[in-house]
Amino acid sequence: MASPSEQELLVYIGTYTHGRSEGIYRGRLDLATGEFTLSGLAARVNHPSFLAIHPRGRFLYAVNEGDGGEGAVSAFSLDPSTGALTFLNQQSSRGAGPCHLSVDRTGRWVLVANYGSGSVALLPLQDDGRLGEATDFIQHEGASINPQRQEGPHAHSITLDPANRYALAADLGLDQIRLYQLDPGRGKLLPHDPPAVAVKGGAGPRHLAFHPNGRYVYLINELDNTLIAFAYEASRGALREIQTVSTLPSDFQGISYCADVQVAPSGRFVYGSNRGHDSIVVCAVEEATGRLTVIDYTPTQGKFPRHFAIDPTGTFLLAANQDSDNLVVFRIDPDSGRLSPTGQVVEVPTPVCVKMIPVAAPAG
Repeated sequence: MASPSEQELLVYIGTYTHGRSEGIYRGRLDLATGEFTLSGLAARVNHPSFLAIHPRGRFLYAVNEGDGGEGAVSAFSLDPSTGALTFLNQQSSRGAGPCHLSVDRTGRWVLVANYGSGSVALLPLQDDGRLGEATDFIQHEGASINPQRQEGPHAHSITLDPANRYALAADLGLDQIRLYQLDPGRGKLLPHDPPAVAVKGGAGPRHLAFHPNGRYVYLINELDNTLIAFAYEASRGALREIQTVSTLPSDFQGISYCADVQVAPSGRFVYGSNRGHDSIVVCAVEEATGRLTVIDYTPTQGKFPRHFAIDPTGTFLLAANQDSDNLVVFRIDPDSGRLSPTGQVVEVPTPVCVKMIPVAAPAG
C-alpha cells in the first residue's frame, strides 16, 4: 500500500486580495485519480501573489505586493500532515510590488524580486522559519524600448541555479537576465561577470526554469510572447542563447501576455502560459541540444492563466485562471506531453500562484 506522501499532495494557492479573496487557500490533489479538493482559506494575508515552500517542507513564504509603497514577505509554519499554516512574522521586501520569491537549497535564504521598483533583496531565515531583515539589496537601473512597460527596471523573478551558486533575475523592464553570485556566508548577492545577459528589445523577461539536467534554462518573455532556450554552463554561471520560439499560434490576432514557464520532471517537455490566448503551450525538448518544438496549445478552461504547477511525478498540471476565479486540473500524457482536462474545475477567487508538497503521515 502506498504511503500518504505517494498518494496525495497539499496544494497552496496564492491570490490577489482586491476582490473576494482573503489570502492563501489550500487543497489536496489525489495522485491516483486527479481529484482536487479545496479545503478553504489557509491564511488571511494581503496580496500573497507568489509563494515558495522551504526545502524541509515545514515553512511557506509569500510575497505581499501591497497596494503601493513598500512590499513585504510573510513567513508561515506549515503542518505537512494537515496543511495548516500558522503566521510567523513579516519583513520588508525593500521595494515596491514584490512579485516573486525563492528559497535557496540550504533553507537559509529567501531571495525576492520587487517588480514595482525594479530591485532584488536577500533575507535570512532563522531555524524556526522566521524571516530576518534583508542583508542585501540591489537596485536595478536602466530602461528598454517599450515606453509603457519598460520605462524603468521591473525585476520579475529571481531563481537560483541547481548548484545554489548563481542567482538569475529576469528583469522585464531592462530586457535582461541579471546575474549574481550567492555568498551564503556573508548574506550577499555579489556582482557577476558578465553582470547580465540581454535579450531582444521589447521581449520582457518574466520567469525562467532550469532543465533537470542543469544544462538548459528556459526563459518566458511576457511582452513578445516568446520562449528562449539557453545553454547553461554551471561552472561559470554562463548563458548562451540557443533558440527563440513563439508561444502563440501563427494565426492568433488578439492581445496576449506570457506568464509562467515550467519544465516537466522528466525533462522531455516545457510548458508556458498565455494570458489572452488563455492557453498552455506545450513544447518537446530535444535532449541533446535543449531545442524546443511546439507541439500543442491547450485551452486552460478559464481566463488569464497567470501561473501553473506540475506535480513531482509529472502526472498532473494545475492551471490558475486569475480572471475567471478557477483552478483547472489537466493530466499529462507521459509520452507526448500533451494535456487533457480531467474535469476537475474548482472555484478559487483570483488565483495567481500554485505550489505543491507531499502530504506527510501524522506524527506519533
